[in-house]
This record gives sequence, C-alpha cells and structure tokens, in this order.
Amino acid sequence: MANLDSVLACLDLNLDRALGRLTELLKIPSISTDPAYAADCRRAAEYLAGDLDAIGFDASVRDTDGHPMVVAHHDGPSGAPHVLFYGHYDVQPVDPLELWESPPFEPTIREMPDGTKRIVARGSADDKGQLMTFIEACRAYKAETGGLPCKVTIFLEGEEESGSPSLNPFLDANRAELLADVALVCDTNMWDRHTPAISTGLRGLVGEEVTIKAASRDLHSGYFGGAAQNPIRVLAKILADIHDDDGRVTIPGFYDGVDELPDDVRAIWDSLNFSETDFLGQVGLSVPAGEKGRSVLEQVWARPTAEFNGISGGYTGEGFKTVIAAEAFAKVSFRLVFRQDPARIRAAFREFVTSRLPADCAAEFAPHGGSPAIQLPFDSPWLEKARGALSEEWPNPAVMISMGGSIPVVGEFKDRLGMESLLIGFGCGDDRIHSPNEKYEMTSFHKGQRSWARVLAALGGAAG
Repeated sequence: MANLDSVLACLDLNLDRALGRLTELLKIPSISTDPAYAADCRRAAEYLAGDLDAIGFDASVRDTDGHPMVVAHHDGPSGAPHVLFYGHYDVQPVDPLELWESPPFEPTIREMPDGTKRIVARGSADDKGQLMTFIEACRAYKAETGGLPCKVTIFLEGEEESGSPSLNPFLDANRAELLADVALVCDTNMWDRHTPAISTGLRGLVGEEVTIKAASRDLHSGYFGGAAQNPIRVLAKILADIHDDDGRVTIPGFYDGVDELPDDVRAIWDSLNFSETDFLGQVGLSVPAGEKGRSVLEQVWARPTAEFNGISGGYTGEGFKTVIAAEAFAKVSFRLVFRQDPARIRAAFREFVTSRLPADCAAEFAPHGGSPAIQLPFDSPWLEKARGALSEEWPNPAVMISMGGSIPVVGEFKDRLGMESLLIGFGCGDDRIHSPNEKYEMTSFHKGQRSWARVLAALGGAAG
C-alpha cells in the first residue's frame, strides 16, 4: 500500500474540491424533525449514497418508517480490522431565522480577523462537515492506493436530531451486516483548536414533554381570573420546585446510581487547565449556575441535570391578550451519568409532576427519547492506536475527555451490536451547533480529513 504521505498530500491538493462537495451537501435543508423537509432528508441521503458509490463503496439508501439510512461497504486487506463509521446527515431547525447573518442553507466561507476561515451553514459542524472528513479520507486513500487500509462500513442516519425513532429497529434488523470490530463516531469536539480529543464518557439523556390542562377552553382573565386554575402558573411552580437553592435536583431518587468523581479522573481533568471564566464568558455569562461546590467540568461531564428547553401557553403573539390559557406545556430534558436508569428517571419526573397537581388540573406526558450514560474502557487497544495517530497530526498530543452531551447510538452499538466506539470529532466549543450561525473551522475540515487518514492507517496497521 502506498505511503501514507501520498494520501495526506492528496487531501491537501484537493481541499477545494472537498469543500465544494461539502457545500453541495450543506445546501440541502435536511431538517428531520419537520415533516415539511422529508423530501430534503431523502435528497441528502441519496446525495451521500451517490458520492460513496462514486468512490467505490457498495452504497445504498435504506428505507425506514421515518427518514432513510445510508449504508455503504468497502473491503479491506485480508486480516485487516473492520470498522463501522457512524454519522448523521439530518440537521436541527434554523429558528430564530432572523439571527442568522447569512442564509442557513447558503454556505458561506467567512474569514476572521486572525486570518482563519470558517464554514457557516446549518449542519456545517453537526454533522455534515464532520462526516465528510471521513468520506474525504476514504476518497484520498482510494485515489492514491486503489483501496482502504481497513474494511469499512459507513452508516449514516437521518433522524439523530429528532430522537432516532428508526435507529433501534434498523440495528436489530441489520445486525449481521453492521457488525464490526469497532465503531468510529464523529459527532464530537476537540479539546481546543490545537488539541485533538477522544471522548471516553457520555452523559445519557431523557426527554419529556409535559402538558398541564385545566379549563375546557381559554378564559377571559377578567371574568374568570382568581377563580379558575391557571395552567401556566401551575406548570411554572412545578418546574421551579425541581431545583433547590444549591442547584440540586429535588426529584426523589434522582441521584440513585450517581457516584462521586474518582480522584484519578479528577486529577486528569484538573491537568487540562480549563478556564471556567473563558468557558462561560464566550456566551456572555460569568457565574456557574449548577450544583454549588462542583467545578464546571464536573457539572457538565460528571453530574446529572434537569433543564427546561421550552415552555409555552396562552397568547404569545404580538400585542396583548388577557386570557387564562386552557393548557400550558414544557419540554424538559435530563442528562444522566454513571448508573442512572432512564426509565426510573422518567417515572420519577412524572410522579413529581402529578403529585403536585391542584384540583381541576391534569397532566399529559410525551416521551422524547431516553438513553443511559456511557463510559468507554481506558485500556482499549483501539484507543491507543487512534490517540497516537491524532497526536501525529495536531500541534498538541491527543487527550481523553468526557462529554456533557449525549450520543445514544454509542450505547446502542454496545448493547445491540456488542461494539465499543471511538468518539473522534473535530468540532470546536464555539461552533454554535443547534444555534444561529453554526460554523465549522476550515482547519477542522482540513486536518480532520488528514486525521482520519492517519487513524485508518493506524487501525489497519499501515501507518509509518
């Protein structure tokens, strides 16, 4: 197999072409949570399957009850390991649209005062730019060597941003086809712009939507005010009761299975020289608002949370309307750690709400996904190979970190396919994923491709 250097040189030479392919993908508004964009989700899947087919993969678009999956296979050398690469082509909604500095599906290259460049578009970092770094690495290997250093299966999902309702049935139905030695997941960040990272821990997630109902219709607040139950007030009081003055969650049993951070892990995190001031300052904040007595890294990596992601009720349009709403609703999410049980957390939250309902009020609940926390083994041979490969590409050696976010597919790969995952991505903390003006650093896109080429070489035993 040709020298890895020739593959890296190919990536350097073809960066503009790679950017053009990413731009075409970013133009597709593949918003999975909105049925109005179903055709665009399929279009994104077909674009990716066609691109992979052109490289030499056996690629296909697979229908599900929701948005389609993309599955592609490529053989590797005899005896080489088999890797399963996972990414998702769907994106978050763009609201509020008026806060975007350029149209979200018209990708823009923006040069910053320090000379760096960034790709601004919805999905640039989460996850189209990330998944294309891997595809471009495969493309360069094929161009330079005619093959890949590993047997590779690529699995791209279209519902990650909407709870992955089709994922588990698809994994169960296609288990034999998707089995590999290790999974590679790209939906993660670096430690900083110069330091790559492999994430070894993920918080779990439980999503709930609660609706409080009272009167049979909206009421005139002058005629009924004071006598009728107000669902907005009832809901607000219940939500306020979920945290105490020290930031702890008051739901009974919430901390079952939550351990204190081990001293050796704390020492590793302390060595990262993390600046709480800079972390909060970049979003206009200054004071940590979580559990008192916990560092910010501990709060976002190793402690469970209850957060309110949306709340509504009554009249919210322009002007004013004196109405007592018949119902109010909130979207609540819980980030879980260690051995917290998602099903028990969901049940405890519902009991917490219903036990506080006054007369004439009722609660309805709708689940929005649930997954346990993940802790990957620190002594994995895959981890050491990938860490060495990343350290060869970036100015600083790769570090092992945890993540405050949740990637449910990692748990499903472990439970349903029996596979560990390497979580390697090249996003930055200020990429504004899920927010207006999402961006992906050009350095992340370029060196991400080079990094995956090195990782594939290392895993396949062809590095050097």
